[in-house]
Amino acid sequence: MESPSDQMRALVEAAAAALQAGDAGSARAHFERIVASGQANAGVLAGLALACQSLKDEPAMLAALERALAIDPHNIRALVMKGDHLVATGASRSAIAFYAAALRAAAEAKGLPPGIVQLARHAEDMHRRINAELENHIRTQLAGAGHAPGSPRFAQSIEMLMGKKQRYVQEPRAYFFPGLADIQFFPRESFPWLASLEAATPQITAELEQLLATDQKFEPYIQQSADAPTRLGHPLLNDAAWSAFFLWKDGAPVPGSAERCPKTLAALAQLPLCRIPGRTPSILFSRLAPGACIPPHTGFLNTRLICHLPLIVPPGCVLRVGNEQREWRAGEAWVFDDTIEHEAMNRSDQSRVVLIFDIWRPELTDGEREQVTALLTAIDSFSRGGETWSV
Repeated sequence: MESPSDQMRALVEAAAAALQAGDAGSARAHFERIVASGQANAGVLAGLALACQSLKDEPAMLAALERALAIDPHNIRALVMKGDHLVATGASRSAIAFYAAALRAAAEAKGLPPGIVQLARHAEDMHRRINAELENHIRTQLAGAGHAPGSPRFAQSIEMLMGKKQRYVQEPRAYFFPGLADIQFFPRESFPWLASLEAATPQITAELEQLLATDQKFEPYIQQSADAPTRLGHPLLNDAAWSAFFLWKDGAPVPGSAERCPKTLAALAQLPLCRIPGRTPSILFSRLAPGACIPPHTGFLNTRLICHLPLIVPPGCVLRVGNEQREWRAGEAWVFDDTIEHEAMNRSDQSRVVLIFDIWRPELTDGEREQVTALLTAIDSFSRGGETWSV
């Protein structure tokens, strides 16, 4: 005599076989017997919904779907069927959420059967199609209202809304100062001194070229230190593919190096450099070898910004900050927040060299700059050692 569990298994197999054979009526009858027994799970209810759909019994299909999702909100078949129903009834905007939930469930699952994999692909296609239709509708409506393309920030908000860009935020590794906006590349108009810095590009480049011609040593930017745990996982540890020639380091001139580039330092003398004794500024020529990449990373504190003045830049050298990527161009400086994830790539067959230095964030008051300086100075006075920016 069959046990109750064997009987249920036989009913499920019979229902599945009936669906496969196109006999939706028999499949529905089998599924309803399971439901009546009180032993239906989300899969059974989703199967019942599928049979009801084939029989064009929409109310019964919806009732089965709702019960399936109440038992298991991550049931992929039920989520996709609900999404398809919403699309068919003109509620595409609501359907997006169900397709998205199905895609998340599929991404988290392991060993999906082929039929569910096909459903996930359908959900992905529908999600993409509806988003494209929604974006086109949004842009058409905005253009008609005179709000296209809008400000750069507004345009970026639409990209994020449509899932085309990710939201990146400040993630300093050591010190976070609250209330500062998450800005990847800062607008040029925030720094009127950029033009005078760029005007000094020929003199700065000449000093750099003299260093290169006299074989001045560029040392690996990431080096093992006895005062900090070895960063064994870093792909550029002790690697000259990313190297630097420091004019200032840890807030002080580097003897034997700073005096070799007087015009470079003169061009920076009146800029709002981030000055914290023993810490900043750092002023350096940063070299990235042909084909080299600096992996995604974040800086140590968000009270400073990083300025790049490109000097020797072959085509194909790019910096990504957050979801914005820019190509360096000789003599065109920019300012960015290095506590937002960023990475650099040299896709050329020549070295890329840029001048790098750090400045205070312009939003900080003089008093706040003094307070941050006092805080980090207090940390440094506690004891010697540790990574330069590690609290």
